[in-house]
Amino acid sequence: MTLLEQAERVLEKAVGGEEIEVYLSSGVDTEIQAYEGAIESLSTASSSGVGIRILRDGAGGAQVGTAWAGSLEPEAIHDALREARDNARFATEDEFIAFARPDGVAPATLVLADQSVLSTPLDEKIAMAIELECMVRAGDDRIRQVDSANYSDYVAEAVIVSTTGIKAAYERSGAYVSVEAIATDGTHDQTGWGLSAGRSPRELDITVAASDAVSRATRMLGAVKPSSMKCMAVFDPRSTATLLAIVGGALSGEAVNYGRSFFANRIGEEVASSMFTLLDDPTDPRHFSASVYDGEGLSCRRNVLIENGQLRAFVYDTVSARRAGTNSTGSAVRGGIAGSPSAGCRALQLKPGDVDQAEIFRRVGEGIFVESLTGVHSGVNPISGDFSVGVTGLMIRAGELAEPVREITVASTLQRMLLDIVLVGNDVEWLPASAAGQSLAIEGIAVSGS
Repeated sequence: MTLLEQAERVLEKAVGGEEIEVYLSSGVDTEIQAYEGAIESLSTASSSGVGIRILRDGAGGAQVGTAWAGSLEPEAIHDALREARDNARFATEDEFIAFARPDGVAPATLVLADQSVLSTPLDEKIAMAIELECMVRAGDDRIRQVDSANYSDYVAEAVIVSTTGIKAAYERSGAYVSVEAIATDGTHDQTGWGLSAGRSPRELDITVAASDAVSRATRMLGAVKPSSMKCMAVFDPRSTATLLAIVGGALSGEAVNYGRSFFANRIGEEVASSMFTLLDDPTDPRHFSASVYDGEGLSCRRNVLIENGQLRAFVYDTVSARRAGTNSTGSAVRGGIAGSPSAGCRALQLKPGDVDQAEIFRRVGEGIFVESLTGVHSGVNPISGDFSVGVTGLMIRAGELAEPVREITVASTLQRMLLDIVLVGNDVEWLPASAAGQSLAIEGIAVSGS
């Protein structure tokens, strides 16, 4: 029996006065870690589960009960259904709670799963992890140790059906190699990590991952704490992706509804540089977070959030849209079978500029290159926009990378940073995260050093 058939059978158990939503998932994943030329750990696991939500009308609004089980056995599904019904009886009533209903948006035609993930022999996957570690160790005499030389992949499928007419089924796969290198100059150690990602093992390039890790670790040797200054900052694509993910969180309709976003009540305003156009587009297959359907089973779609610096829209799921008096943007995300849908960005991307990273350095002339960010969760306030995080990177002098720096903090506000963007790179890096990244130059960043 297919996942879809199993899910539809659960809907048949609906009783009068209730709506049912069923989310079934199934997948296989592999994790391999190499150390000193051998396999340190290896696991291949299959997983499946069910998440059920029951909605019933109350005197002051609807009530929703949720339950889940890490199995697709009939007894487990039966127990989850019973538990969801019980939980609905004691849930808080809310006039805005509702399940998604088909909205007429056609699903994109995307191929996001590659079955070669399953057909590739395990020996080949093991060989990739071991070779990756060996390449990093041999990449430079200053490499003292290699941590976390990893290979991982997965193939997953999911279905979402409901008594309101939702019927969604989709698949996706992914494969990744990552490695962390530790370099030493005899006095201090520095780390660097490399990554290669694709939808199948054949799309991976361990040479790129290895050389990236070696370069990032060794070029930070001799890092010093610079003097405090205010300067231009060029963000590495991966750092930019982190920045965009933070901005994306503030563009959630749910955050806006509850006053937890610095974008609240600013639709139509100039909130960023005119060269800043931000999309959430899960229908772009280049994005590793691409999807045909959202977490409620509505078709994903391309949403323009900030266009040429002007705030155009927020992203909504069904409940946050009802609360805001608008429609869902097909932007529900959920944390697996145990999670409930909420509004969020899935596949952020910044419209590319017309310069590469080297040209950005040349145009900036003097500044700091932000290679990595630390303390983001504690140092960024998405409500006020305050931004103060730790940074490692290199100085930019005469348009080129110069001495490495460490133990510094960069500070500004997200509002000011978006307005002060002066250059956007064309070096887009597609990452296994909610945002792609590219080089980004921002002026007026306060650097706190010695």
